Order: sequence, then C-alpha cells, then structure tokens
Amino acid sequence: MLERLELVEDRYEKLHALLSDPEIVSDIDKLREYSKEQSDIEDVVTAYRSYKDLKEELADAKEMQSEDLDEEMSEMIKGEISELEGNIEKLQEELRILLLPKDPNDDKNVIVEIRAAAGGDEAGLFAGDLYRMYSRYAEVNRWKIEVLDSHTTGVGGFKEITFMIHGKSAYSKLKYENGAHRVQRVPETESGGRVHTSTATVAVLPEAEDVEVDVHENDIRVDTFASSGPGGQSVNTTMSAVRLTHEPTGIIVSCQDEKSQIKNREKAMKVLRARIYDKYQQEAEAEYAESRKSAVGTGDRSERIRTYNFPQNRVTDHRIGLTIQKLDQILEGKIDEFIDALIAEDQAEKMSHIGE
Repeated sequence: MLERLELVEDRYEKLHALLSDPEIVSDIDKLREYSKEQSDIEDVVTAYRSYKDLKEELADAKEMQSEDLDEEMSEMIKGEISELEGNIEKLQEELRILLLPKDPNDDKNVIVEIRAAAGGDEAGLFAGDLYRMYSRYAEVNRWKIEVLDSHTTGVGGFKEITFMIHGKSAYSKLKYENGAHRVQRVPETESGGRVHTSTATVAVLPEAEDVEVDVHENDIRVDTFASSGPGGQSVNTTMSAVRLTHEPTGIIVSCQDEKSQIKNREKAMKVLRARIYDKYQQEAEAEYAESRKSAVGTGDRSERIRTYNFPQNRVTDHRIGLTIQKLDQILEGKIDEFIDALIAEDQAEKMSHIGE
C-alpha cells in the first residue's frame, strides 16, 4: 500500500508542475484533464502526508521514551504514543478506502426518475413523497434541483417525475437509491383503517456528457404534441411537448414541462443521453461475474430495496438489514444514516476482493 501511495504522491507533484507550465495552461483540454486528475487524488495525498507526519511524531516519541525520564514525563510520553498509534491505525484504514477503485461517475450530476408502480393513486402519492424526500436531501447538501418532466395523478401525486440534481458528488451519494421502494400505510380514502402496500420505482442515472455517449441526430426520431395534464386533457394548444425516440436502442423520452418546444427538446436530450449511457453501462456490468458485484451496488432496478412503514414509523433497507425508527425524519430528507451505511457496506465488499 505504501508503494502505491508514494506513486500517487509523485504523480500529484508532477501534475502540480504541469499545471504551472504555460504550454499546458494555454491548452484548455489538457488543463481540464490534469486539473481533474489532480483533484481526484488530492484527498489521498493529503491523508498520506498526514500519515507520514504522524509516523514521524511516533518515532520521535519512542526515541524520547528510551531516554532517562521521570515517572510523570514517562507516563505522558506513553499516553502520547498510544494516541498516535490509534490515529495512525485510523488513517491506514482511511487510506485503504481512498485507494479503492473509484466509480468514474461519482462526481457527476444525476438524473432521477421516480415512477408510481403498484397501488394506484396511493402509489402516485408515495412517488410524490419520495420526490419531496430527495428534494429536501438536495437542499441540505446545497444541490440544485431542475424538474425535467412530470405527470401528475390529479390527487396530489405523480405518475412519474424526472428531475436533475446538480451538485458535487451527487451520484456517489444517490446511486444506492436505485430500485423499488415500498410503502405500508392506511390511505386517506380507506374508511376501514386497513394498511395498504404500494410501490414506486427509483432510477438514478449519471449525467452523460456529449463526449461519453455518441448520439447521432440521424438516429433520433422527433415527435411533437400538445402537453397534457391529469386525466389526459390538453393544457396547451401549441405543439410544445417533445418525444424523442432513439431508434438503435428503442429508448423513448418525452418532455412537456416547458412552454417552449426548444426547451423541452433540450431537457429530453439530457434524459435520453443519460439513459443511453446507463444502458451501455448496465450491459458492461452484466458481463462481470456475480461474485464481483457489490451487494449494494446500482444493481437490478426492479429489486425491492426499502420499506417505509407508517404505522410503526420505521424504514428498513433490505439490502443491509438496517431498520431506523424515524420515518417522519427520513421523509424530510434525513437519509444520511442509510446512505453512509450503504457506502460503508459497498467499501467493505470491494475491500474483501482486493488481491483476488
């Protein structure tokens, strides 16, 4: 591990020199590439330098311990050595995690798609609850939300809603939300007080840049239509809504939230590009052996990952067996406890395969 860390630090220093080179500074592409690479390894280098400083302090303390000291000073040095050894152990663990292969999408913005599934109007209301939960979470992280497309149910929920979250490392946090979310509660319309079960699906896609997925205009069929509201009634007499069909993959995206056809097309293209990129990624991941897949990775989109039980105020993540009795707080966006646990489980899984 120490050899790898030395190589990373050497590369960091080399990048620092390159970024001061006038020839590189005048080349926008190279400047962007090297700046990103340096930024990606900065945390590793900072932690490694702290580790080396602590090791040096430990060596100094042990040298002092070997000297002829009075009892009080000897006890003080002993305590310092114990504290330094504990801090070094923690840093070693942190460095092992920092050296794990990084998901290239982790720093990206995300496109989130929430769809009501089984449960009729109640599923639509739950889809609305999930949208609010992720919106609150984004606000706490100071991320920006942009709704790309939505279809309401007419009773306050969504048949589906697609939105983009702009923010540093948004994908690294939200990628574990992929899958089917289940709610158990008594609907307002239920006079008998019976608990109903409904579901909504969540898909989290990394934003794809033009250079990452090759989408040719000739491969896209564009259809325009009048946007519609709940029940299918037309809410706009102009043909501002846009439907894009990517013929090679069969992926279809529609957008009707904007009054401008141009804006709707721009938003639809963002989603289309992300879905195509995601499709190719999913196909590539399917080629890996099952034993190499993370237990909590982005996985099967149809997998039931979490249950929200209103009568008992609890939420359970089925992938890691974690139950939290704070459903009301979780629906207000306080989902870090789940996300942190899922990240830790994913890291532990990856570490178990190191050296295989």
